[in-house]
Amino acid sequence: MSTASVSFRPGAVLADLLPASRVRDIALVAGGAALTGLAAQIAVHVDGLAAPITGQTFAALLVGTALGAGRGFLSLALYTLVGMAGVPWFAGGSSGAGGATFGYVLGMLLASTVVGALARRGADRSVLRTAGTMVLGSAVVYAVGVPYLALATGMSFGAAVAGGLTPFLIGDALKAALAMGLLPAAWKLLGRA
Repeated sequence: MSTASVSFRPGAVLADLLPASRVRDIALVAGGAALTGLAAQIAVHVDGLAAPITGQTFAALLVGTALGAGRGFLSLALYTLVGMAGVPWFAGGSSGAGGATFGYVLGMLLASTVVGALARRGADRSVLRTAGTMVLGSAVVYAVGVPYLALATGMSFGAAVAGGLTPFLIGDALKAALAMGLLPAAWKLLGRA
């Protein structure tokens, strides 16, 4: 398979390069949920922040981009439902619905779908397009998470932005930079295989 045939294959995401089967799709969905749960345990708690700094958002965006909108949505839905059922794999080993940061989980569910749809249009095949995809995905997470945080805690919207968005922007930029290197490189590597 040449680089050109992989990089210009319309509608493909990285997961589509594996042999197609129901078993593959089930394994990818479960694996994406597990990866997100594992990444959520990489948590740094900083005094004054409404939520810990985790690898959870990066994993959710990576899962959506690599699996596509449908499998990405199912993967994050599985992650969300299993966490709501009591498995302690939300950030910092928490679980359940309704906590102050649960809106970020819901935002990740939506964001994985959005970035997956963009990846089907080739948004993960170049550095600049991947950057835009990750920025948009992060914006979707915050668009749901920050208002939810404000409502759940009773804080003002400005306070929710100050505690639940602004401090995370540098980390998000670093995560986007990592994705900008990983995803296009994966396409190039697989194109040579």
